[in-house]
Amino acid sequence: MKAPGFETMPIDDLWALHEEIGGLLAEKLAREKQVLEQRLAQLREDRKVKGNGTKGVRRPYPKVVPKYQNPASPNETWSGRGKQPRWLTALLKSGKRIEDFRIRARGPRGRAAPVPG
Repeated sequence: MKAPGFETMPIDDLWALHEEIGGLLAEKLAREKQVLEQRLAQLREDRKVKGNGTKGVRRPYPKVVPKYQNPASPNETWSGRGKQPRWLTALLKSGKRIEDFRIRARGPRGRAAPVPG
């Protein structure tokens, strides 16, 4: 956008206009920066209220009970969610069935309940 008359204006008038525009731009940028900093502070405050200050609140998930257990190493279990563990994959490839590794539910007296078939 070319403004008419700038070529014919004296240098002193052009310089004064330049300084005036520079001042206006600096003021507007300072106001915009202040608004953005206030918004950022508000967002940070909202995040602190929701959680521990670094992350939002995570919804509570129920505890996942393991459903399968490695007979060779009872501390290795799998809940049935996600990728199958290596021990289970290897045993399934050897011809076993996944039901062979199912953990039996405990009855009210602590005895193993039969697995529904």
